[in-house]
This record gives sequence, C-alpha cells and structure tokens, in this order.
Amino acid sequence: MPQLIVMRHAQAVDRMEAEDDFERGLTERGRSDAERAGAAMAQAGFTATHALVSPSRRTRETWGVIAPHIGDPPVTDPMALYHASTEMLERAVIELLSEGAQVIALVGHNPGVGGFAHSLAAGAEAARDLPHGWPTSAAAAFEVAPQGSHVTASRRLMLFNPKA
Repeated sequence: MPQLIVMRHAQAVDRMEAEDDFERGLTERGRSDAERAGAAMAQAGFTATHALVSPSRRTRETWGVIAPHIGDPPVTDPMALYHASTEMLERAVIELLSEGAQVIALVGHNPGVGGFAHSLAAGAEAARDLPHGWPTSAAAAFEVAPQGSHVTASRRLMLFNPKA
C-alpha cells in the first residue's frame, strides 16, 4: 500500500529578516528540528520514491536537510504548492499516486499541510496525539489510498512532533 509523509517546513527566519515571504530561509533551530525529523523518518524505515515540495526557500531548505535521510527521489515543486490548500495538496498527491508513486514525501505550509495531516489522521483514527496547530517540522506518515478525489489513510505509520 502506498505511503505518504506529510511535513510542515522547519522554522524560518522572521518576515522582517527576509526580502519577502517566499525567500525566508531556515533558522538554526529549524535546521536542527529538520535534521531530527529526517532521522525519525529514516529510523522508521522510509525511502521516498517521490517528493512534493513547495518552491519557497524554507521548504526547499527543509527538503535539503531531510532528503539524505530518506533517499533522493524526483522532486515536483510547482508554484501551486506554495501556501496550497488541503484540497490542492490532496490533488497533487492523487496525481502522483495515479502515476505509481509508492512513498511520497510532502513538504509544505500551514494551514494546508496541517489540515491535510489532521484529516488523514482522523480517517485512520490516529488523531488524538497529533500536535495542535501542526508546528514547524511536524511530520506524520500514513498508509494511503486514493478514493475518487480524496486521499484516505488506513493507518498512521510515524509521528514526529518537534515539541515533544
């Protein structure tokens, strides 16, 4: 059964420290949290076959930190993933699943990515211990299947809460 890792980008510099929101890079803590998230994914045995990564600097830098832990799959990074809604993220995942993707790593932004993770967890009856608000560097992995225009999760395989 296909697997999906859903992760929010790591902590980025304040908006006042960057030219614009799109160019906000990671903080030192963000890099450290992303490293811990990548290590948790590797420890859980994930090797991604595909990646969906928002093209913003903070998501690309987060991906750069976790990718060595879970493989070097092809990356899809359309502008549509920048601050994408839950529905837009779901469509992007369905498209990759229809192309045969087996393990997808998704790195995006709140509120879309957090909403997607909470929706998947609720469907897998595994939402009770998810972090509130889906903090930076939070990640969860699920066994998934496309169901029409939706993605459903049958069970949660991993949870990384940087605040725990």
